[in-house]
Amino acid sequence: MGYKTGVLDPAPRGPAAQVCDFHVRAPIDDQAAALELAARSDALTLEWELIPAPLLSAVAEKKLIFPGADVLEIIQDRLVQKQFLAKEGFPQARFKPAASAAELSSVVSEIGYPAILKRRRAGYDGKGQRVLSAEQDLPAALELASAPCVLEEKIEFEREISVVLARDQKGDVEFFPIAHNEHQNGILRLSSAPAPISETRAKEARDLASAAARALGHVGVMAVEMFVAKGGSLLINEIAPRVHNSGHYTLGACAVSQFEQHLRAGLGLPLAETRLLTPVVMANLLGDLWAGGAPNWEPLLRDPRARLYLYGKDAPEQGRKMGHFLLLGSEAESLRAEADQILRRMEGPLGR
Repeated sequence: MGYKTGVLDPAPRGPAAQVCDFHVRAPIDDQAAALELAARSDALTLEWELIPAPLLSAVAEKKLIFPGADVLEIIQDRLVQKQFLAKEGFPQARFKPAASAAELSSVVSEIGYPAILKRRRAGYDGKGQRVLSAEQDLPAALELASAPCVLEEKIEFEREISVVLARDQKGDVEFFPIAHNEHQNGILRLSSAPAPISETRAKEARDLASAAARALGHVGVMAVEMFVAKGGSLLINEIAPRVHNSGHYTLGACAVSQFEQHLRAGLGLPLAETRLLTPVVMANLLGDLWAGGAPNWEPLLRDPRARLYLYGKDAPEQGRKMGHFLLLGSEAESLRAEADQILRRMEGPLGR
């Protein structure tokens, strides 16, 4: 797009640091470093919603930053986010705060089983979460509940979807095709577009996501994860005010990627057309694939429909997203089975 870029990142060889024009190496919560980044920039954005809101407010006094600190302050605390959604009338699973382990037992009696206990802060990709299926699961959850948590009703759903949108400074919104998501151990495994839902349901999902972005006053790309519950009703699961893993398919399968659209929305450029060029499935490549050495790349690289994206992270770890691949074709749902087969073959002999 012609912009020069800088990044604040504590890692000496973080992925963005490998390709940007300058690198401010410091912890993410270092306000002096954030202000240095601001001084060297015309505008700032972020790709992680847990940056302290006071730091973002300090940066906003110096330079344009999107999304704003007020959005992050709501999103980065699960309870505050859910209370905001409830106040605005958005549909979601029943929930109750559990401020301590002592409080958990009484809260469970109100929500019932099955339920999911989640830390209010810093939990993502299944971290800081535990499913409670019955009373015998309660003792194992007490350590998690030593920090403030939220207990949610566990929803029986037909499928999980996400609406990735971009909202600009004027309030105009463009939507990417809705994605159908499949999680494993709390981590996104497969995401495909277009999702197999009716146009009536898709419009309802877009309307909910747009209303949430408007209520937050969000600027930039935002992902709204939803459950399609048994019977077809939609429930908001959570909001990510940034480019999102379930929108990675847009780079390679849409007329514009979520990354370019994010900058367009925040920097005052016209929002681009989001047309899906081809049905697609995105598969995450986790550090688990490297457990016994290099993955078996052959089944992926020999498929002419596949597009591989590796992130340049130095150390593979269990559950860590090291990259993803896209599989392009004529029908998204049939591609899911093929992508799953490729993932399983990558775990084969060469990978071990």
